[in-house]
Amino acid sequence: MSDHETDIGALVRMANQIAKNFSHHRSDVASNEVAAHLHSFWAPSMRDQLVRYVDEGGDGLDPVPLTAARSLSVRR
Repeated sequence: MSDHETDIGALVRMANQIAKNFSHHRSDVASNEVAAHLHSFWAPSMRDQLVRYVDEGGDGLDPVPLTAARSLSVRR
């Protein structure tokens, strides 16, 4: 793993944790909030890694961050 790459397991854990912070919202609203958070606070390389991982199946991502990551791929 290079200095610019983050372990995908860490990204999955972080995305799932972020989603838990929005669990009091309906899932569609929570997904939008997670996507906004990832867009605002994650480096583009981290977002790209997560989107690529989702394109490969996204194992381990909870439904809300999975939907959020899919929406990020539309923003690319």
